Amino acid sequence: MGRGRQKAKNTKIARELKYDTYSVNYSALERELGAPAAGEDEYVDKWADQYSDEYEDEKA
Repeated sequence: MGRGRQKAKNTKIARELKYDTYSVNYSALERELGAPAAGEDEYVDKWADQYSDEYEDEKA
């Protein structure tokens, strides 16, 4: 029991997601996700040189 009610709720949510327009503040989202701002240096892996690559020995 209750399958019809759950299906109706899911249908309602799906319609809201499909047809409603949401305004997205992309600059706030970018700051929240930690994307570097324009002009900043690219990401540098400070641990890259600490360990040797395990596949480098096999190539030689």
